[in-house]
Amino acid sequence: MAQKKSNLMWGGRFAAGQDTLMEEINASIEFDKRLAEQDILASKVHAKMLSKQNIISESDCKSIVKGLDQIASQIKKNEFVFDRALEDIHMNVEAQLKEIIGEPAGRLHTARSRNDQVATDFRLWVRDQIDLSQKLLRGLIEALLAQADTGADWVMPGFTHLQMAQPVTWGHHMMAYVEMFSRDLSRFIDARDRMNECPLGAAALAGTSFPINRETTSSALAFKAPSANSLDAVSDRDFALEFLSSSSICAMHLSRLAEELVIWSSAQFKLISLSDRFSTGSSIMPQKKNPDAAELIRAKVGRIFGANVALMMVMKGLPLAYSKDMQEDKEQVFDAADNLTVALAAMTGMIKDLKANKENMEAAAHFGFSTATDLADWLVQKLNLPFREAHHITGQIVLIAETKRCDLCDLDLGEMQEVDDRINEDIYSVLSVHQSVASRSSYGGTAPSQVRSQIKRWRDILDL
Repeated sequence: MAQKKSNLMWGGRFAAGQDTLMEEINASIEFDKRLAEQDILASKVHAKMLSKQNIISESDCKSIVKGLDQIASQIKKNEFVFDRALEDIHMNVEAQLKEIIGEPAGRLHTARSRNDQVATDFRLWVRDQIDLSQKLLRGLIEALLAQADTGADWVMPGFTHLQMAQPVTWGHHMMAYVEMFSRDLSRFIDARDRMNECPLGAAALAGTSFPINRETTSSALAFKAPSANSLDAVSDRDFALEFLSSSSICAMHLSRLAEELVIWSSAQFKLISLSDRFSTGSSIMPQKKNPDAAELIRAKVGRIFGANVALMMVMKGLPLAYSKDMQEDKEQVFDAADNLTVALAAMTGMIKDLKANKENMEAAAHFGFSTATDLADWLVQKLNLPFREAHHITGQIVLIAETKRCDLCDLDLGEMQEVDDRINEDIYSVLSVHQSVASRSSYGGTAPSQVRSQIKRWRDILDL
């Protein structure tokens, strides 16, 4: 029985059965069964087009569509038995269709190859996944906007080299990730537009002699147009690569945010608290609350990057048109998509739940002479000094504060005048962290007024 099934597609060309190892290396049903919904949809559309073009009869079309609907129901109810001997989802569906409706099932493959069938199904699946990624990204951006709104004027340390640099606001920091993830969103939007061409009808590689209507099938599957070159249509995997590329950049951004959550939630920083929902404990240390969700998100980028590189390597040396190497495309994409989906959902949950410690953030913002740049800017603006001279004077004042183990705003005026006697009382107007962030009011700056303006801009853009 298995031998009979395995040869259904090849017809009479192969007299001898395949080696069992060939079945092992060739079978893809364990993973490409995920394409069942797309395969059945595309097959129904193809059958209806064949009937409309008088290539198959209306009665055969109705039987095919009814049989495919029955198979879809079986799969949904977990009643469908997937057979490895039939290699992939396409042959599993076709074989079951024959069991249900008999001879008309054989007419479904008219004017169609498995090459354009696979390309269409896979493109439909990736398109659906891009739509899901967009939805999840919008949810994450909305959560970040809510955090930014809550802490638009909360002062926190801003870092370079993970060393205290200048004070910023919590809202400003959250909005930095809004910008990053909005670019990820735009990349998925662009990728979807570019990939939204229908390969169905390209057949094996050269098109078909049957009088098909590719515009009909393309429109029915919500593609913007049929693909314009049959060779390219069946051999292209740009759409999958672009999805993986966009996913990789997005995963990198998720990893950066996850890294900050790990650092900020540590006992040494205590800038935020993560909810119990996204944390774990220790098997031996009862006091521990570990940021495991953030750490796992940080790790997911490796899986997604790996999938991108793997598919690049599969495709890099393939001559046109289709090669069996391309069967290795789906596992990589499926794995990357699964990991991106869970990472986006988990990060959104963490951002929604986390509590920023306003008091600790403000206290930390005073560390490391964070307003030194403000002092230097004041020397330039009020005393008309060249910035390099102002930088040197500020460095000398910082050294005094460091020796006294105090903040810049705690130094006596006389101590600063020993460095430069032109300094006056007005210097204290720029030395507090709140004054510092308020002064950074240039477009895109950390001033609360700018943060609130950017929040409104993004809510308008995203219609939130």
